[in-house]
Amino acid sequence: MPDFGFTLFDTPIGRCGIAWGPRGIVALQLPEAMPEATRARLRRHCPEAVETGPPVAVRDAIAAIVALLDGEPCDLGSIDLDLSSVPEFHRSVYAIARAIPPGRTLTYGEVAVRLGEPGAARAVGQALGRNPFAIIVPCHRVVAAGGKLGGFSAGGGAETKRRILAIEGIGQDEPTLPGID
Repeated sequence: MPDFGFTLFDTPIGRCGIAWGPRGIVALQLPEAMPEATRARLRRHCPEAVETGPPVAVRDAIAAIVALLDGEPCDLGSIDLDLSSVPEFHRSVYAIARAIPPGRTLTYGEVAVRLGEPGAARAVGQALGRNPFAIIVPCHRVVAAGGKLGGFSAGGGAETKRRILAIEGIGQDEPTLPGID
């Protein structure tokens, strides 16, 4: 088996891709317009990965991701991530985002406050925009001030974010989104 592998898999929102290595998941790619585009974007992130069948831990991660996107309240917090190429500030942002439960949100500013850097909302947004682990690090649960949706760098942009939040039980027409304590 190669050191780094990847595979595509079907979900309720389309065909996703996942790449892994000896330390855990190195990338999760949300669906692009075509599976070939999903594959290409995943390979750009992890060029050394070989398309192959996933090991047990990755199969378990895929099953949990599919269940979450099918509306089940799955906790993806136990999925091992390879954060070795992720800057320290991003790691801190991702740790806070991973603690947001399905059906809840935080604003970019609230994440910045939890980091102890209340003026860093824009930096939080930039870190989340570079999140290589979408869904596992639930950047879709971080929204703009006033409960507005904010941006989303995955294929489909904010509409994909809205769709994933709706799957998690957050209504699309709500004027503000439910936060966490």
